[in-house]
Amino acid sequence: MTGPTEGIGAGALVVTTIGHPTAAMRALARGALDRGLEFIVIGDEKSPAHFDLEGATFYDLDAQRGTGMAFASRCPTRHYARKNIGYLLAMQKGVDIIVETDDDNLPLPGFWDRRDRHVRAAAVAQAGWVNVYRHFSDADAPIWPRGLPLNAVSNALPDLVVGDRMIDCPIQQGLVNEDPDVDAVYRLIERLPFTFDQRPPIALGKGSWSPFNSQNTTWFADAFPLLYLPFHCSFRVTDIWRSFVAQRIAWENGWSILFHQATVWQERNEHDLMADFEDEIPGYLHNRRIGEALAALPVPSGTGRIGDALLMCYEELIRLGVVGREEFDLVESWVSDCEAIGG
Repeated sequence: MTGPTEGIGAGALVVTTIGHPTAAMRALARGALDRGLEFIVIGDEKSPAHFDLEGATFYDLDAQRGTGMAFASRCPTRHYARKNIGYLLAMQKGVDIIVETDDDNLPLPGFWDRRDRHVRAAAVAQAGWVNVYRHFSDADAPIWPRGLPLNAVSNALPDLVVGDRMIDCPIQQGLVNEDPDVDAVYRLIERLPFTFDQRPPIALGKGSWSPFNSQNTTWFADAFPLLYLPFHCSFRVTDIWRSFVAQRIAWENGWSILFHQATVWQERNEHDLMADFEDEIPGYLHNRRIGEALAALPVPSGTGRIGDALLMCYEELIRLGVVGREEFDLVESWVSDCEAIGG
């Protein structure tokens, strides 16, 4: 991250959980309370009846439906993508920045640093699929982000352009130490924990793809509509496919996606790795195809057309058969709520 340690500013922190407050949640709540940040926690059917965490505002299902938002009344339960409601609530509060993470990620000191939309970073463009983790590690064995096509894992890092120009990056992905966001294939064959090297940030521009996740991500206001997580796909690809849609639309607006050093470390919730592998199969099979289809899509430019662009991208994912047709009504409700809030 760049700039002095002045705090996140007029921002909100958004997390979803189905458990009681974890050590990570308590640390996030203390940090948010100390800095005057909104901390929005979204529950689901399995969430505890009583969730008490000073510094956080918890929304159970009744509270979510009571917001009056069309999207909150229509979206399915028992799904991570209910986090979308937290994003909308943050937008309603008029924040300039939304920072999202998960209930098993503990903040490092840099997590609370100032965020700047325009960043001096090494730049990459027109490079196809990029394994950004290579920039942050010299490990002999490759490590790659969840969602990177497996036949791109061994790709060499493309040449980086380093200059004095400030790059517009309204979406910024922070890495995660200890138990980073890697796919089930990596977890089944390689060793963890893993700590990334502290390196300057890297910005991916038009024509460069890298999946990014929902574990440690900063969004500035112009990009808020791109926060949408799809429901009618596997849980293990929802944030990855969101990232592909966001990147495609970012290209049309002259934006780059920033990747920066780890500012959280994960104490991972219990997972069945073989179940994760099964849930990730749609990504292993289709991520490259999705990128190619979105790249060929004539997406409109301009912040005033982001809703239209989002609908076009999801129409394409539905046409490809990777997202269920039921998704379109949800995206329409999301766009409607975003426009109502912004208007």
